[in-house]
Amino acid sequence: MKKIIFVLAMILANYAIEAQVKTPQSSPKSVVSQVVGLTDVTLDYSRPSAKGRTVFGDLVPFGKLWRTGANQNSMITFSEDVVINGTTLKKGKYAIFTTPKADMWEVIFYTTTDNWGTPENWDVNKVALSTNVDPVMLGNNVETFTLAINNITNDSATLDISWEKTMVSLKFEVPTQKMAIASINKALAGPTANDYFAAGQYYYQSNGDLNKALEYVNKSFSMLKAGEEAPYWQLRLKSLVQAKMGDKAGAIATAKLSLAGAEKDGNQDYVKMNNDSLKEWSKK
Repeated sequence: MKKIIFVLAMILANYAIEAQVKTPQSSPKSVVSQVVGLTDVTLDYSRPSAKGRTVFGDLVPFGKLWRTGANQNSMITFSEDVVINGTTLKKGKYAIFTTPKADMWEVIFYTTTDNWGTPENWDVNKVALSTNVDPVMLGNNVETFTLAINNITNDSATLDISWEKTMVSLKFEVPTQKMAIASINKALAGPTANDYFAAGQYYYQSNGDLNKALEYVNKSFSMLKAGEEAPYWQLRLKSLVQAKMGDKAGAIATAKLSLAGAEKDGNQDYVKMNNDSLKEWSKK
């Protein structure tokens, strides 16, 4: 009898889980991703609707800190540092808070993003940036609260906050030129020693052209500064390539160099790998 009751309980429990009621959220979640120049910007927020209510000055009182949305914090993430009204805002994720007024809004970027609504204890040390923006009266009604990235150029965009008949538009600048020039200079400077090493490693690990693998590893060594020792992990790769090509004498000589570097650095994994290879190659 107990077994039957247990089975029935399990069936009812499973049914209850499957039969959970699903209804629309009153303030649905929205995630917006936008590239501005070479900077990724993401908005993550909830969208309440006016539903016939007077929003600013009533539902959202003037002069009081507002969560700027609904539910958990409205958040913005920048992949690079941006500049707002001459002040740099470091890359990262921020909660967006505002203090709306009839003639001016304060927009605040706050470093703690896990609040539900406004923070219980406001910490001025967590204000990464605060700035004032003049509101604009719209000719049309925005029923649902909206955050957007608009007016996009290679070097800037605006964070637009719209609801009812009010919009504030905050311009931010992105470091596109700095990033593009750095990328151009890097590309025109040619491959780095690490690039050549990675290419040689790929040819070796993929059973590709071993001559190419050896060529690229040697090129990585050719880029060392005067007096700079070849990294033991790169020497290890060269010895493996040489051994696979049938050059046991060369492989042994290179492995000894790798072993010396690993011992000097205290890397016991490479010490063991080189010693094991030296024993194996010396037998043949």
